[in-house]
This record gives sequence, C-alpha cells and structure tokens, in this order.
Amino acid sequence: MISDILRDAESKMANAIEYAKEEFAAIRTGRAHPAMFAKLTADYYGTQTPLQQLATFQVPEARMVIISPFDKNATSAIEKSIRDSDLGANPTNDGTTLRVSLPELTEDRRKEYIKLAKTKAEDARISIRGARRTAKEALDKLVKDKQVGEDEAVRAEKQLDAATKKHTDVIDDVLKHKEAELLEV
Repeated sequence: MISDILRDAESKMANAIEYAKEEFAAIRTGRAHPAMFAKLTADYYGTQTPLQQLATFQVPEARMVIISPFDKNATSAIEKSIRDSDLGANPTNDGTTLRVSLPELTEDRRKEYIKLAKTKAEDARISIRGARRTAKEALDKLVKDKQVGEDEAVRAEKQLDAATKKHTDVIDDVLKHKEAELLEV
C-alpha cells in the first residue's frame, strides 16, 4: 500500500515536470522553434484545432518560421491565430505558406518572459507539493486506520520528502536553463 502511494505521488510529480517543460518550450526565446506554436489553436471549420495538426513548421533561419498548412483553406485562420497570439509576430501570407519573422526581443520583453517562466515554475512546484500533500494524507489515513505502523509511515514520509525535493530541484534547474536562454543575446 505504501509503495503504491509513493509510486502514485512520484508519477504525479514527474507529470508536473513534463508539463512545466512543455510550458517553457512555448515561451519564446531569441530563436525560432516550432514548439512556440504548440499552445496556439485556430478556428478550423468551427472547431478550435491546434496549429500542429493543421500545418508543418520549418525553421530555415534563427528568427524565421515557414508554416505550410495541409489545407489551404486553413491559411487565413492560422494567420489570424498567430497575429492574435502573444508572440509579437506578424505573419506574411503568400497564398500557400505563411512566413513568420520574429522580431528581436527587447530587454523589457525578455524580463516579461522571465517573469512568465518563474510563474510557470511556481505552478509546477505547487503541483508537486499538492501531490506530496495527497500522499501524506493517504499515509496518515493508513496509520489512523491501523493498516500500517507509525515507523513505516515515517520512513515513507521521508521518502516522499526526498522525492519532493528531487522534483522541485529539477524544476529549478529547468527554470535556470530557461532564464539563461532568455537572457542570451
């Protein structure tokens, strides 16, 4: 029972890290990459559809992305989605493809992105602590119901604390890497 609780908590913590990494990938740095468009959706025949499902993305230069829609009818919807996003980019449409030239990041914009990254990291830490709290409550319930001894619960809690620290350290490392990437000129 204890091992199931700990395994479940570890799994939730690992999911929080993966989610944070996906969120960080969507934050624009000085270079273009297809993951910037991962969170964007376009209205495709009345349904909000992720851009990744509507087109292919190529990065021929550091600050240029070429988007080739699978369906030419979706081009204007993709263009509108990018224009309305917070990427600060204005795509040019040549009828079949979209070219997105990303402007150089200003110092203020970089600071905004760092704040955003810190917020996303804190959300991940909160999720990790929530998984720890849930597991701790489950352990306390086992002790209260006299299904396990207090010594076993204390050992399990120490393992839980170690896992929590390990996962929050990973979040901190990923955040530090993202900050360095954002400050790179």
